[in-house]
Amino acid sequence: MRPEDLVRMANQIAANIPADSEEDAVKTIAHHLRTFWEPRMRGDLRAAIAAGQADGLSTQVMRALEQI
Repeated sequence: MRPEDLVRMANQIAANIPADSEEDAVKTIAHHLRTFWEPRMRGDLRAAIAAGQADGLSTQVMRALEQI
């Protein structure tokens, strides 16, 4: 999957997560990515970040990936 598509989808998840705090949002995003994204998709997003191809990725998503 193209990096820009993964970034867009991950950011949509972050934008639509209702949470009382930043920490709750990060935990909920991590749960969603762990539950609904294939390991390959998470790996591709991590690779895009490492390659500098994830411009505009939410910091909440980046923090969520660290928890997975």
